[in-house]
Amino acid sequence: MVNLETLIRDQLDDARASAHGRSAHLFVHDGPLRQTVIALLAGTALDEHNAPPAASLQVLRGRVRLTGPGGGQVLTTGHVAAVPHARHGLQALEDSVVLLTAVTEVRERARGVAASAAART
Repeated sequence: MVNLETLIRDQLDDARASAHGRSAHLFVHDGPLRQTVIALLAGTALDEHNAPPAASLQVLRGRVRLTGPGGGQVLTTGHVAAVPHARHGLQALEDSVVLLTAVTEVRERARGVAASAAART
């Protein structure tokens, strides 16, 4: 069992101690599912990178800008957003902690089964 409040506190402490002003901890790694708590100090960023097949970002503390197509969006504590399928980045507008939930692979067969079921209804 994981206590998110403890992870938030620990990752913010680690980010403050880091020369780069950020810290991350992967705490769920189950097949293609990954959950990571990421802390970013105000003014720091995760540079633009490729997206996994499916992901969401939940702001646990602070305010961030999820950059990507169309300029991006500002998210604050409690907001949850789908991560763009295109290249994107993350900027901390204030000291922030986010929960990234990502699926690293999607099997074609699973997609086909869902599509076939939808077609039948």
